[in-house]
Amino acid sequence: MKRRKERHMQRIWNFISICVIVIMVIAPGAIAQNKRPMAMVDLLNVPSLRDPQLSHDGKQLLYVLTTADWEANKQISHIWRVNVDGTQSIQLTNGQDGEGSPRWSPDGQWIAFLAKRGDDKETQIYLIHNNGGEAHRCSKHETGVSNITWSMDGTKIYFLTEDPKTDEEKKREEKKDDVFAFDENYKQQHLWMISPEIKEEQRITEGNYTVRNYQISRDGQKVVISRAPTPLIDDSDEAEVWVMDITGKNGVQLTENNIYESNARLSPDNAQVLFVAGANDQFDTYYNDNIFIVSATGGPSQLLFPDFPYEIQQSRWGHDASTIYATVNMGLHSELFKFDVQKKQYTQITDGKHSIGNWQYSYKTKRHVFSINQQDNAGDVWMLSEGSQEPVQITNVYEYLAQNFKLPRQEKITWKGEDGVMIEGLLFYPLDYQRDQRYPLVVQTHGGPAASDKFGFGRWSSYIQVLTAKGYAVFKPNYRGSTGYGNDFLRDMVGHYFLNAHLDVMTGVDHLIKQGIADPDRMVKMGWSGGGHMTNKIITFTNRFKAASSGAGAVNWISMYGQSDVRIYRTPWFGGTPWQENAPIDVYWGNSPLKDISKVKTPTIVLVGQNDVRVPMPQSVELYRALKSNGIPTHLYVAPRAGHGWSELLHRLYKMNIELAWFEKYAMEREYTWEKAPGDEEKKADQ
Repeated sequence: MKRRKERHMQRIWNFISICVIVIMVIAPGAIAQNKRPMAMVDLLNVPSLRDPQLSHDGKQLLYVLTTADWEANKQISHIWRVNVDGTQSIQLTNGQDGEGSPRWSPDGQWIAFLAKRGDDKETQIYLIHNNGGEAHRCSKHETGVSNITWSMDGTKIYFLTEDPKTDEEKKREEKKDDVFAFDENYKQQHLWMISPEIKEEQRITEGNYTVRNYQISRDGQKVVISRAPTPLIDDSDEAEVWVMDITGKNGVQLTENNIYESNARLSPDNAQVLFVAGANDQFDTYYNDNIFIVSATGGPSQLLFPDFPYEIQQSRWGHDASTIYATVNMGLHSELFKFDVQKKQYTQITDGKHSIGNWQYSYKTKRHVFSINQQDNAGDVWMLSEGSQEPVQITNVYEYLAQNFKLPRQEKITWKGEDGVMIEGLLFYPLDYQRDQRYPLVVQTHGGPAASDKFGFGRWSSYIQVLTAKGYAVFKPNYRGSTGYGNDFLRDMVGHYFLNAHLDVMTGVDHLIKQGIADPDRMVKMGWSGGGHMTNKIITFTNRFKAASSGAGAVNWISMYGQSDVRIYRTPWFGGTPWQENAPIDVYWGNSPLKDISKVKTPTIVLVGQNDVRVPMPQSVELYRALKSNGIPTHLYVAPRAGHGWSELLHRLYKMNIELAWFEKYAMEREYTWEKAPGDEEKKADQ
């Protein structure tokens, strides 16, 4: 009887074991079969995680999560808190219009944040207890508040704010007697302080200048500021680094040049200031951003690593003044580096097919927190302790992407430019890629152009996941003029914007054709801002593309120079201004796609924000009217209320739909059904 029971139990265990094995074998396939391609709305619904803030004891993390609200037609941000072991993720705020910029009080009891609630006319400082409860307003400033920082003892909060309008200006506005002088109708921005307990405000800086940014010393006694003559972006190269007492007295100017310095920070001993600037050791402009150090009492600035081959993005002093940490753009990826100030040596800490963002360093806990953007993760937050080799994941916001969706494979590719220089870029394969088959190719060029495309999940505007699901391969070349590849590579545009940049794009395309990946008869071109400039050039350079979309791109560099809100980095491209004596007009016009617009045969749509000040709408109008006059199929699509980037959800969905409809019609010769917004009726493409 006992033996029979044992045999029976053994059969049961055998059966269970077989079931487990079958589940283990079949389950991954079943899960894979349940995955689906991403649609446009799926992509627009991917949340944005930013501004991670580690508590002073290193036990908790605050972050801002921005999600899509289709009913409101916008993205709304709220503040979340999570333990650093990933447990107890809690949404702390839930205001109708959202919140941002969370900052821990030194004792960890309170969280300051920025919001506009109730009867607030402008953004104000709010406080919420770390245990939860209702937030209460701390400030009631006449103008909007930004850039908040707690004092070391937790008794004060510092902030930036614009000067208010005068009573006379307010009266004139009420009467509609409101004619203004262009580029003179700004208000200077200054540093203030408020005591949260008594809600008493105090002004720190005053004068006819703008404080663009500031950083308080670790002992709370000093503050370093970036001081500019105006808040206009075109005057940012005239900003200089100053250091002063926290009261605003005893100011000392540390720099004097025509280069914009950013990221200025006092060393732990208050003896030096580091800053980042796109210059060489002579402070000539248009170089990859690098680290400089200057004495806090004044004197010459020193370029720490003149031969550094990459681009510094952000930098921070380490636990003491012997170490600097920085995030570094290395072209297709960005990494965390450690710099030894005395030995003039540097070490790469992280490495991967990813880009690092949202980086913060906590000198009290000797920990780094940062987001890692990867192929299947749009940027969860990780923590790395000083001296450790492997970061630890904290948030799990984006795990659903890999679990629920089929995502394209991305790969680094390299090729030779026409002059033999090695170029690299990213290739995204169609979801069902077959090795011996050619695919339609979407060529996307990044903006900037002083930037680079990197490994990662990607942005909604390039909608790679949607394109690859439709059977397209997507190519992102880091052409000449991109950052992260050394100064010679970046400065190839100086004196002649389109020297090698467009050739790098086309040699990359030819490389993909030669590899048997791209179908030369089904190629399309798209890009935004600097990517739009490139699109405009490409369609005048070659007729090999079946369709194109030009987003906020320049077509006439002469008119563009005066129309845009910024000229700083455009002057080096063309060797001077178009209105100076002996102006290099031939260089401006020679690099303007409009000069060769008669050569265009490619059906091209044009997209722009109505309120774009960076690449103003007249540039798109010039392109559209030239194409239309020459009989090229074209449309100009203008987004009301939009600036240089489109932020409203319905505008973003329209951009994706209209571009894909255009590509499908001219490159694929097939019908396209527009994707609907949640709750909307189906729309038909106007083709």
